[in-house]
Amino acid sequence: MKVVILAGGLGTRLMEETEARPKPMVEIGGKPILWHIMKIYEAYGYNDFVLCLGYKAQSIKEYFLNYYLYNSDVSIDIEKNKVDVHFSNSESFKVTLVDTGLTTNTAGRIKKIQKYVEGETFMLTYGDGVADINIKELVNFHKQHGKLATLTTIQTPGRFGNIEMDTNGNVQHFVEKPQGDGMWINGGFFVLEPGIFDYLKEEVDDIQWENKPLKEIAQDGQLSAFRHSGFWKPMDALRDRIELEKLWSSGEAKWKIW
Repeated sequence: MKVVILAGGLGTRLMEETEARPKPMVEIGGKPILWHIMKIYEAYGYNDFVLCLGYKAQSIKEYFLNYYLYNSDVSIDIEKNKVDVHFSNSESFKVTLVDTGLTTNTAGRIKKIQKYVEGETFMLTYGDGVADINIKELVNFHKQHGKLATLTTIQTPGRFGNIEMDTNGNVQHFVEKPQGDGMWINGGFFVLEPGIFDYLKEEVDDIQWENKPLKEIAQDGQLSAFRHSGFWKPMDALRDRIELEKLWSSGEAKWKIW
């Protein structure tokens, strides 16, 4: 089963990093967050990836074109223009790099990789979020429900503490940032059947995947939700990158399941 990763957005909320490189190439622990996402899938035996590129696509292409050498010990004979590779700790990734357009929205990007996953169940996720999700359980859940699409739903930490008080201002109950505030949201990590492309037949370059196509799939009763109660973290802003870096450097990166 192939894994499609949306890796073409502008990353405008992380401009401190993305002026020079695409968001999926922003590093955590010396490796692009894209690498971390791929390692999560590889840990469960899924190593065939299709990357939807856009903004600064050449940066991601160059990274994977040179990946083997970057992760190897080499001897270079400049006079003879000869390179000997002595050792490599390269991953078992197979990567298809597809330029899906600079300004194409997510639905359009998915449509443009159709020929690379035609006729097969495939997985899809965003290029900026990590989790300690059990991919095996996710895939089994999708197969059991028999729908066209499964998304992973998560509860984010509440932004503020909850306080209950009486009319005199006496605090009766206090909870500091309750988990999720009872709301479940889209956390990516989709499993999709080829039938989802029937919802992408019109011109969709300007349409967001989560907006029209996914809503229509849900309205037709073809969307199921896999609940993930573990760690999940998107890298939306600089503070998120800093937090992820701290978790990695302290050995507390819960998404490191490999």
